[in-house]
Amino acid sequence: MSHLPQIDYDTASLEVRAAHDEEIRLRGRMTNMKRTLLHSPVAHRIYAEWFTLRAELDPVISDREIWIFSHAISKAANSKIAVTFFRRALIGKGFDPDALELSETETLLDAFGRAVVTDSNAVPADLWAKLKERYDTKVLVDLVAFAGIMLATAVFNNIVEVEFDPELEAFAEGANSS
Repeated sequence: MSHLPQIDYDTASLEVRAAHDEEIRLRGRMTNMKRTLLHSPVAHRIYAEWFTLRAELDPVISDREIWIFSHAISKAANSKIAVTFFRRALIGKGFDPDALELSETETLLDAFGRAVVTDSNAVPADLWAKLKERYDTKVLVDLVAFAGIMLATAVFNNIVEVEFDPELEAFAEGANSS
């Protein structure tokens, strides 16, 4: 059970309702995490910067690559909601997240995502060298900032124990999604 409730739209303040409505307008859906974050529209806005950074990284980093990167971070952070969110994204585009054949770039991003969570003070030098060969400084700044927000998302879900979104259940590890 979640430690914090989700907002009740009907009794929420005008500011919270406006933030809710804008989220629906922009993204077409409202997750349980967002319904919880909306108790603080500022916190919600900060976490929503994930989408801004994703847009900055596109087209240098493809959707599949960013999903694999995000999945690696989520998996290393042991965040069931975040892991399942990216499993759904991969499955929705016809990929089997349990049997992915990763490209060289995807392998690099997967390793970087795991390293960020494992020990952000000790990302291996050879990993940094490969990243610097592939991406310019702006992309790397955006990628690290994106990783930070992705990790913050996983941590928020874990600490609060946000209720699992029912629409994700079919995509959870071990679920039969065929």
